[in-house]
Amino acid sequence: MRTPEPPRPAPHGTIGQVSTPVPAPADTAAVRRHNLARVLRHIAAHGPCARTDAAAATGLVNASLTALAGELIERGLVREAGAVVSGGRGRPRRLLTLVPERVASIAVQITLERVEVMAADLGGEVLHRASVPHRAPYGDPEPLAAGVAREIAVAERAVRASRPGAHLARAVIAMAAPVVGPAQIVAAAIDFGWQRTDLGALVRAHLPDFAAPVDIVNDANVAALAEYHARHGAYDPGAGELPETVAYIKADTGVGGGLLIGGRVHAGAHGSAGEIGHMPLALDGPACACGARGCLAVYVGPEPLTAAAGLAELAAVHGVDAALAELDRLLLAEDPTAVAALAAAGTTLGAAVLAVSGLTDAGEVILGGYLADWSTWLAPGIETALAGRRAVAPHLEPVVVPGVLGADATLKGALQAAREATLDDPTSVPGV
Repeated sequence: MRTPEPPRPAPHGTIGQVSTPVPAPADTAAVRRHNLARVLRHIAAHGPCARTDAAAATGLVNASLTALAGELIERGLVREAGAVVSGGRGRPRRLLTLVPERVASIAVQITLERVEVMAADLGGEVLHRASVPHRAPYGDPEPLAAGVAREIAVAERAVRASRPGAHLARAVIAMAAPVVGPAQIVAAAIDFGWQRTDLGALVRAHLPDFAAPVDIVNDANVAALAEYHARHGAYDPGAGELPETVAYIKADTGVGGGLLIGGRVHAGAHGSAGEIGHMPLALDGPACACGARGCLAVYVGPEPLTAAAGLAELAAVHGVDAALAELDRLLLAEDPTAVAALAAAGTTLGAAVLAVSGLTDAGEVILGGYLADWSTWLAPGIETALAGRRAVAPHLEPVVVPGVLGADATLKGALQAAREATLDDPTSVPGV
């Protein structure tokens, strides 16, 4: 067995789409920005800490560390927090600590029926929370973009009221679709009937006075990142080897997924790596909106799953969210039709786990959304699907676990991505 790996750093670089390390800085300004990030990250992770300790941990000389810490203090990101007496006769060492209230970010998740919003500071303290129905028309992104912009403006006012001195770093919008390239183009939002869409530009057009960047990310990617760090962020080497490759499968707004390699999101050539929902499992299966047949989404997506439980009419009249809530009630009541629907979905999900593990050799598969909530009822079907492979090659079977963050995984992942962007570039925060 290999020696357990140490905790991996949080992803750096482009929000939600990281698959390669940040290149080495090439000029003086970039070197300083890079070193500021190293110091800020150390203080955020290990503060309060003395300057000498931060210098030793980052490999910077004391004079450089002192100058960098001074700049971080000027930007309001760090402050002195008391002092400790060392073992010798020297003066007490002044400690540095992060100022989490200095920076705030806004996260938005777009679901089939609602716009979910959360604003928080660098320490994760929630400053605003809202859930608003959008009733956006199928095939036209403009009304939804206008609604999202309204909610961002509301969140900004809430942040200004609760944190008057905070720097609003960015708004991060999580969308159930592949997001491509530096321009963050939504490639194809199948559940919304969109083709290639510059959602960020549409939202920004309704926010002329919003000074912070607006980023678009894939919802499953940031949820995967959040769930991974929730499980492995405080990694204990004594607990075993950290998984090199982790797959994430979630179901809420349709069925999606993400792929993490070495603790980083692997987005692929077109931003769609890990899009497990549109992995064909039966070539003669039901037609999928993506153009293929027998995709995982047509078996475990919200509409087919509630229909299998006898709730199609409820979904048509009152919406998918109402049907999912009723399915949850029926499962808790051990309704035989609902339990059978979940068992069948579990078998299909198990087939997807086999396909994903065969392609990626994932050591761990995390279930998110209602797949995590209903893992108890899905587990028998998953076990049935995995039994044959386990009998032949048990050492190749991934660990399948439910996520721990619940319905807020995507929002927390988007806020984490925004936090990482600030830690990567402290110069984006102006002086106080």
